Amino acid sequence: GARRGPRGVSEATPRRGTPAMRVPSPCIQVCSMDEASGLCRGCQRTLDEIAAWSALSDAEKLRVWKRIRARRLAHPPAGGPIRRG
Repeated sequence: GARRGPRGVSEATPRRGTPAMRVPSPCIQVCSMDEASGLCRGCQRTLDEIAAWSALSDAEKLRVWKRIRARRLAHPPAGGPIRRG
């Protein structure tokens, strides 16, 4: 079965033992690119990060999330930081 792991990452336990992570997409359905920064106004990803997301490994997805957190701390979106679940 699936359970919620640290930072909202869903974990499922495969039959062979080691938990497999499922890293959620940062997309919040506010898809509009900021021309000055090159980032999506909703999820704070670059076009390259958005395009590559489905092919990235879990480790690569977690690195994208880390970059997003750093971007949000450096430049909070209008209306303050995004808080989810």
